Amino acid sequence: MEHRLYKAALAGNPNVGKSTIFNNLTGLKQHTGNWAGVTVASACGFFKAGGREYMLVDLPGTYSLAARSEDEKVARDFLCSGQADIIIAVCDATCMERGLYLLKQILALDYVLENGTPVVLCVNLCDEAERKGILIDFELLQDVLQLPVIPCCARRPESLDRLKQTILDATDTRNSYECLDFSPKQLARETTRYTKTNYRKQEEQIDRIVTGPVSGSLIMILLLLVIFWLTMYGANLPGAVLWNVLFFLEEKLASFLLWLRLPAKLVDFLVYGGYRVLAWVVSVMLPPMAIFFPLFTLLEDLGYLPRVAFNMDRAFMRCKACGKQCLTMVMGLGCNAVGVTGCRIIDSPRERLVAILTNSLIPCNGRLPTLFSLITLFFLAGIHESAAGSFLAALMLTIVILAGVFATLACSWILSHTLLKGVPSSFTLELPPYRRPQIGKVIVRSMVSRTLFVLGRAAAVAAPAGLLIWFLANVQLNQLSLLQHLTGFLDPLGRLMGLDGVILTAFILGFPANEIVIPIILMTYLQTGQLVEMTNSSALFGLLVSHGWTWKTALCMMVFCLFHWPCSTTCLTIKKETGSLRWTAAAIALPTILGTLLCMTVNLLTSIFF
Repeated sequence: MEHRLYKAALAGNPNVGKSTIFNNLTGLKQHTGNWAGVTVASACGFFKAGGREYMLVDLPGTYSLAARSEDEKVARDFLCSGQADIIIAVCDATCMERGLYLLKQILALDYVLENGTPVVLCVNLCDEAERKGILIDFELLQDVLQLPVIPCCARRPESLDRLKQTILDATDTRNSYECLDFSPKQLARETTRYTKTNYRKQEEQIDRIVTGPVSGSLIMILLLLVIFWLTMYGANLPGAVLWNVLFFLEEKLASFLLWLRLPAKLVDFLVYGGYRVLAWVVSVMLPPMAIFFPLFTLLEDLGYLPRVAFNMDRAFMRCKACGKQCLTMVMGLGCNAVGVTGCRIIDSPRERLVAILTNSLIPCNGRLPTLFSLITLFFLAGIHESAAGSFLAALMLTIVILAGVFATLACSWILSHTLLKGVPSSFTLELPPYRRPQIGKVIVRSMVSRTLFVLGRAAAVAAPAGLLIWFLANVQLNQLSLLQHLTGFLDPLGRLMGLDGVILTAFILGFPANEIVIPIILMTYLQTGQLVEMTNSSALFGLLVSHGWTWKTALCMMVFCLFHWPCSTTCLTIKKETGSLRWTAAAIALPTILGTLLCMTVNLLTSIFF
């Protein structure tokens, strides 16, 4: 058989299991989520069938080739380009009609008709259809459509083996597609039989509670509270162990480099500059992320996140924004750069820009440790390591997150009435069925594709940032370090905001990674020229208090931590998504101006009344 690479397109509606099929066929770990818009760009992988090699292209989910959103345009453009040697149209067995509409549009493409490009209909989620009492006559469906139809359950290897064989058999065929006059609605009625009259009754009962006007909001807040509590309480012990291990290795590394006869200054630069910042970021970020992301992914796989968007839709509509912005806002809790990329699922360019500009108002995972530290040190001193203390800390952090949500709505309203005037557009939001999460895959995916990805990105910028910080702290000018000159220059503005010059400098130098803000503050206060280990919270609290910190300082810093410029990775992502330096500058200025004004207001009010 000749050596040739065949290009296969995987197309279908959102939430029909395309990415699961893609992952299992190619062995790649493409992100799979139980809500629309997860795949926002085409992913490519390879698999073999019968000695032939195929490049499988996982296209974003779309309901129609009349694309509106950016991800739908990606799918439309590829399908219309004629690049595919074979098209696999994936359809949901529990909702055949919707998939058949897209199939009819694919079959009507000019190059498909002219070349007879083979098309395979993969009816996925047959196991769910069976549980709901939905029976499909696949033979009749294939007779009417005159193309291969394969029932499938993407989680079962035997189904994928049949799909591979069907793709292989169909590769060399050329079809005339004389069936284009079929009615998707009528064909679905003829080939689908329901043996249970109220097969969605249980889901509808759950949805009445989960999406209720009052109960829906309470459940959202409660779930957020539980996730934060589990994250904070569960991260205490592994965080302490990881800290001890990494800083034990620090001394070993320094001794080894000295044994190699490297100059002492160079060892300080590499170990106490680069390595120490890296170790600090890893020990602070990894434990909470390893808990937060799997819990978040469980809700995603369960199918809960679209319900969150449904609950928030009315609020965003009043702000003349899109309800899908809630989904991108939730993505921002993990990483603002990911949230900005996720804005592609929003159809309207105006509403997509509103979502991009306001995404950083939601604190990412890199800012959560700083907020948590300030809460425990100044508002829950002495009890934060207990279960009750962790619960109170989670409650306060939840309130902080809700403040970010309120700010997102407020700024969306302002932008929609000023720079980005317009009316909210309509959109289709699918509420997928509740599905049992695959616990093992959730843990692996959340650890590999999320936790390690975010950690790796933070570590990549943390080490160079550590070297820069060491340089500023150790290079003298007029008997003061460059770092001291910078903090002195910013001190008047910092005092006006209820902070000081050291804190503002730490935020500026923390531009590559928010996790290193507190370490920079400690290093500058102690004037050691390197980041300093704080082995217990009481020592850290005592150091901050000795430099004039009060609960008002902590409160103002929490406000500025919540509302300040995005990190470097997010800024680069905004530039890539908008293609504009002007809008990137606006995305930086919006949270910074908001945070500065709020800090000044809080400082003024607390000075008057306390």
